[in-house]
Amino acid sequence: MPEADARSASSEAMREAGPSQVGVASYYARHFNGRRMANGRPFDPASDTVAHRTLPFGTVVRVTNLSNGLSVVGRVQDRGPWTRGRILDVSPRIARDLDMMRSGLARVEVVPVVEVAEARD
Repeated sequence: MPEADARSASSEAMREAGPSQVGVASYYARHFNGRRMANGRPFDPASDTVAHRTLPFGTVVRVTNLSNGLSVVGRVQDRGPWTRGRILDVSPRIARDLDMMRSGLARVEVVPVVEVAEARD
């Protein structure tokens, strides 16, 4: 199973935990690599980091690219984006998984989620 498909499949074991938002996402430029994020940690381009203006740090979100249906789970670890008209910045890894590297922008749905425990027999 390809890596993006594995993350998408695992996001199906998640339950919505808040209202969804639809808008434009962009991804972090290369010059942010290693810089301190709003949570105090250095930014890692291979991480599951997303930046949102208001969701609490640590909030897990499912991000879905509305043009191709690809979905990835990320975690709010930074504030932003600060460009008007955008609702989310994502790490380059998440951007790759959403197939938005070429365009740099994507119309997305962002949904806070919580993991649902699987029933055991």
